[in-house]
Amino acid sequence: QVQLVESGGGSVQAGDSLRLSCVGSGGSFRSYAVGWFRQAPGKEREFVAGIGRGGGSTYYDDSVKGRFTISKDNAKNTVYLQMNTLKPEDTAVYYCAARLGTVVVPKNMDNWGKGTLVTVSS
Repeated sequence: QVQLVESGGGSVQAGDSLRLSCVGSGGSFRSYAVGWFRQAPGKEREFVAGIGRGGGSTYYDDSVKGRFTISKDNAKNTVYLQMNTLKPEDTAVYYCAARLGTVVVPKNMDNWGKGTLVTVSS
């Protein structure tokens, strides 16, 4: 089982950028598809972005498409989420999750990190 640790969260102004990192240990990201999810206060956790095992396929929720970019460095066992043009509605705890397999299946992820908080003020 891979263990996941997120970092890079913080408090920013609307329009700013942040890059989140998810580092895995105890397993090679070469075997895992990885996704980013978020949970805003009072709301359910939702899918944000995902990247396939090989890193060649990426997919995004419509709310972040064009603003967020997910990438994967298998050599560093790290997945990144570059977030540009942040909006107050992006405020949430962001979680990294991994699934042993080719693609992310949001309702069937194997391992979760503890999250990193992103706060965007207007």
